[in-house]
Amino acid sequence: MNILVIYATQSGQLRSILDRLMTDMIPEAHVDFAEIELLQPYPFPWSSDRFFDAMPECVLEIPSAIKPMPQILERAYDLVILGYQPWFLSPSNPTTSFLKSEWAKALQGKPVITVIGCRNMWLNGQEKVKAALLGLQAQLVGNIVLEDRHSNLVALLTIIRWMFKGQKKASGWLPDAGVSDEEILASKRFGAPILQHYRQNNLSQLQDTLLKMDAVILRPNLIIIERRGAGQFPHWAMKARNQGLPGNKERMKVIMNFKRLLLVSIFVLSPISALLAKIQVAFQHKKLKREVDYFKNVQFEPGRIGIQNEAAKTG
Repeated sequence: MNILVIYATQSGQLRSILDRLMTDMIPEAHVDFAEIELLQPYPFPWSSDRFFDAMPECVLEIPSAIKPMPQILERAYDLVILGYQPWFLSPSNPTTSFLKSEWAKALQGKPVITVIGCRNMWLNGQEKVKAALLGLQAQLVGNIVLEDRHSNLVALLTIIRWMFKGQKKASGWLPDAGVSDEEILASKRFGAPILQHYRQNNLSQLQDTLLKMDAVILRPNLIIIERRGAGQFPHWAMKARNQGLPGNKERMKVIMNFKRLLLVSIFVLSPISALLAKIQVAFQHKKLKREVDYFKNVQFEPGRIGIQNEAAKTG
């Protein structure tokens, strides 16, 4: 069995997740890791301006140039594991850049398992990845989500500290940032069932098994909250992109307005939105249960969340 693991990471967290996930598979299969690297990489830690200026290309799925990856076309792989992070409710720019590159043909006709490492908002990003895989004639057979389990505000403050200061470790009353070490270590448990389903030629049932092992934990109110953001982000992305490329002064004016609105939404309106979402959950329980079931699984239905922007398709 030949397995290809493709990923992009700035902090190294996603590679740690994938290393642990593959622990029991490496002795049983030939495993190749391939890192997606941009020709002009983003900084880490970020500056605030540079971080928010990355939003339009992420949301509109406009790719950047990546370093060649010819090695992933040299072997016939039986399974591909794609690890990625969401940025601005979309796949990270390195992930999109790979999926729209010539090297993505390594996924054509292959079963794919996505592995997401994130704070908590991943639904719209996964829908975009589903669409991209469908376009590549790849078959999504599994999804594993590891996220920060702290409260929304605590997770936000720790990720800001990590992104802008490079500090993951706890400080003051704030805990470590990101996915907990315990959850990363526990991701090893998914390796054996993945191997078993492949050997039994039963990958179509893999996600059912993974869900029984808590591979995806999704609170219904996050669907409501993320849908609101996914509806607004494309408007700001197009508005900024129409002013020019990253760093353009006129574009940065739009970016700063977006930043201010986002911060107000997070720190001022977020508690109100969370309360309204809980009320909506109570009144739409059956509908949201169906939506939770959909997002936890691997099937794709266009338009389930967010706005499908034509600019994202044409670049």
